[in-house]
Amino acid sequence: MIAIDLPDMAATGALAAKIAAALMPGDVVALEGGLGAGKTTLARAILAALGYRGDVPSPTFQIVELYDPPAVRLPVVHADFYRLAHPSEADEIGLDDYRQGAALLAEWPDHAGGFGQEPGCLTIRMEIREKGRGAIVEPGRLWQERGLWI
Repeated sequence: MIAIDLPDMAATGALAAKIAAALMPGDVVALEGGLGAGKTTLARAILAALGYRGDVPSPTFQIVELYDPPAVRLPVVHADFYRLAHPSEADEIGLDDYRQGAALLAEWPDHAGGFGQEPGCLTIRMEIREKGRGAIVEPGRLWQERGLWI
């Protein structure tokens, strides 16, 4: 587990750039934290670091937003599971189909049953702090093997 201070957007962008550089199809970036903690901000910064230059809406109401090359380096699914009442609803919306060959940025991952058991999961718990934000990062096995988070 690694604690990272994110006092400003530059720090958030730097974290996003590290994640984007290592992100691979099949990976999950599980973004946890309360309302307003910065989950969507970090997801937007990751997409920007992957090359996306358009607006990134919060997928709260759509639940799933897709980003495909050439707009980004690799296919990305940005999902916000806040509105799911039960993890089985992730199956009902076809999450597994969306994830084929793509990386997943998952906000409120616990509402979809969680992804921490997957070796390609990078769990990031966003926190509001006295001065800015912070992140508690827990890399899964594949992220640890890449050597970026240990």
